[in-house]
Parts: sequence; C-alpha cells; structure tokens
Amino acid sequence: MPKKLYIGNLVETVTEHDLETLFEPFGPVENVIINRDEDTGESLGYGFVELDPEKANDAKKELDGQIFHGVSLKVNNARMRRFVVDKNQRPRGKRKHSW
Repeated sequence: MPKKLYIGNLVETVTEHDLETLFEPFGPVENVIINRDEDTGESLGYGFVELDPEKANDAKKELDGQIFHGVSLKVNNARMRRFVVDKNQRPRGKRKHSW
C-alpha cells in the first residue's frame, strides 16, 4: 500500500508533472495531486504524492526544506482528514451558559 506525503509551499506554476519528476528518483510514483481552487483552477499551494512507504520516508528526509521553483518545500506525512457533513454532528465540549 503506498504512503501519501503532503507537499506544501508550492508556487502557482508547479504542475503535477513537475512533482512527479521531482519524486521519481526515489521510486515509482503512484499518484500526484495538486489541490486547486474550484472556481479559478489556481493552485492552493499544496498537494499530495503517493510512493512506496520506504521510498516515501527517504523522499521526505531528502526533499523537506529543499528549494523547488524558488521556494522551500514542506514535505510531511499526510494525515487523514475527517469531513463533517452536518454541523450538528460536530463533537462539542462543555457549553458556557449565560445565566
């Protein structure tokens, strides 16, 4: 099962092909996604790359902080994000009452 890496601090001009080319020396790249604004299609400045778990750790150590297209990359393990469909489903802590 491939390991997903978070790639942050991307400039707007970086493409999926650019990221794939950057990560290919570490092993075959399973998937590359750059998150984009739904309305404009512009990059949101981050994306994800999926690699073999051992290769992903090597890539993370090597590329985190490296200059890519003029900026320093942030490379971390991607974390699962929990999506909440309805606001009423959100867990709540103790409420303060006004009385």
